[in-house]
Parts: sequence; C-alpha cells; structure tokens
Amino acid sequence: MRAAIIEAPGKVVVTTVPDPTPGPRDVVIRVASCGLCGTDLHILQGEFAPTLPIVPGHEFAGQVVGTGKNVTELAVGDLVAIDPSLHCHECRYCRSGRGNLCDNWAAIGVTVPGGAAEYAVAPVANCVKLPGHLDIKDAALIEPLSCAVRGYDVLNSTLGAEVLIYGSGTMGLMMLELAKCTGAAGVDVLDVNPDRLSTANVLGCSRSAACADELDRPGGWDIVIDATGNAKAIQDGLGRVAKGGTFLQFGVADYATTAVIEPYRIYNQEITITGSMAVLHSYERAAALFATGVLDPSVLISDRLPLEEYPQAIDRFKAGQGRKIVVEP
Repeated sequence: MRAAIIEAPGKVVVTTVPDPTPGPRDVVIRVASCGLCGTDLHILQGEFAPTLPIVPGHEFAGQVVGTGKNVTELAVGDLVAIDPSLHCHECRYCRSGRGNLCDNWAAIGVTVPGGAAEYAVAPVANCVKLPGHLDIKDAALIEPLSCAVRGYDVLNSTLGAEVLIYGSGTMGLMMLELAKCTGAAGVDVLDVNPDRLSTANVLGCSRSAACADELDRPGGWDIVIDATGNAKAIQDGLGRVAKGGTFLQFGVADYATTAVIEPYRIYNQEITITGSMAVLHSYERAAALFATGVLDPSVLISDRLPLEEYPQAIDRFKAGQGRKIVVEP
C-alpha cells in the first residue's frame, strides 16, 4: 500500500509499505480521510524522535475491510472513526481513570503507524461505529472534536460565561462551537490571520479581533482558552482572565515554550490555570455530537488533498494556510 512516512526530523515522503495485518482483536480500515494536526508538526520536528520512522495520522476514519479472528463487534463494510489513544491500563494513571496521562502513553499515528496511508490497523476497542448518513470523508473531524470535548470537561463551564479564545484554526473554531453549545453569554475570538478570523465570524462568534486590546472588557473574561500554543498568545491570555476565572492551555506548545505567572494574582483573584491533554472518555460523545451536526465540515475542512501530496499538505499546514487540511487516500 501507499503511505506517508516521516523518516527523520524534517523529512517526509510517500512510498510503498507492506499492508497491515490485524491481530486477533484488531481491525483493518480502508482510510477515507486523515487530518493533519499540530502534533504531526511536532513529530516532524523530531520531538518524538524515538518513534521515527513513523506513518503519521491520528485523525482518521474509514471502512472496515478486515477483522481479527476474535472480533465480533464489527464487520467488513462498517464505517468507523478511530480513537488513537493506546493506554497501558496498568500504570497509576490508567488505574485511576486518567489514561490520557498514562506513564506508557502511546497513540496510533504517533508511536505506531497511523492513518496517513491507504490502510491502517487499530484495536477494535478504539473503533466507534458511525451511522450511515455521515460522509465518512468528513469523519476525520471526530478526533479533534473529542479533544475539544475533553477541554470542556476540564473547564466545567458555567452558563452565561464570557469566553475568549486565542486562535481560529480548527481547534479554536471547535472550542467556539462548543462554547455556544454550553451556554456561553459571549465568545470572542482572536487571531492575527484575517482569513482564519473570518471563519470565526461565519460561525457566529460574538466579536473578533487581532488583539484583545481591540475588545472592550477591562475586567477580563471568565474563561480564556489558548488554542495556538504560541508563547505571546499564552502570556497575553494569562493576563486577560477575570477574577475567579479560568485559563485553559489547550493548544500544543513547543517543549521549550515558557510563560510568566503572577502567583499573588492567582492567589488573590482565585484564578485557575489548567490544561487539557488529548482524549479522555470523550471520543464516543464527540462521535455522537458530530452525528447530530454540531460541526459543519464544509466550513471546517478547507483543503482535501490526495495522499501523494502529503508533503505539500504538511507545508501548507506549517504556513498557516486554510483550516483543517485532510488527505484522502
């Protein structure tokens, strides 16, 4: 089969590799679409260097074309989306229900071959069967949506909150949609990219701007979400949290990124600073929300490229072009 492979830091190629073979409790999926994500850039930068070479792609969906001998839950022809999380189920965090913090954390498309290929293999436990009315080529959005659902689990958002989101890429836009679903009184979005910011307006944000100084809220926002991973945005966002409010680090920052906090202000104003890591008990709920139309794929997916153009898709993503970019094997 054909697959994209990150061979070494900064080097990605599309080549022929052996077809995957399922284990007893695995299924083989013909990949319909595979999304690109900031994590893929981190892999390309060598931040998960011990896993290279690797077939990337942890956001994917497709049709079951083969099953292991002990699989009874799914059959050939079923449409599925795949939770990429691979937990050990043995460490302290797995045993306490916090598998996303697993000491032996692994993931399809990160530490084992993923969905940037014609076919992929996954444990049956990681597959969520999808209803037939969905376009399977849109279902790669379910994985990032499940991360956004996890983010809102962490926030415990209350009705009537004023929300500020840094970044109007795919994840920022998903957080915007979920903020509206969870009863926010207002959702403001910041981005220095005017093309991306225009999409936030299309999706109904309350206000949009390139900088928070352009928005009139001197008391700050109840919830501030960074969906960029950018040091300047993070630092600015920490200063925009209202008394009693919460700052959520949702974007994936580089390992070396740092920010300065004011301990007295955190104490005196009872500010919460928290993070949200990947997927946790949220994938099935994301699939259910997606099936109800909570997201508009025609708005969120800006580029659909053939698998052979995976290197060009990576370049486009690095340049900040478009919104969600998917490859369709």
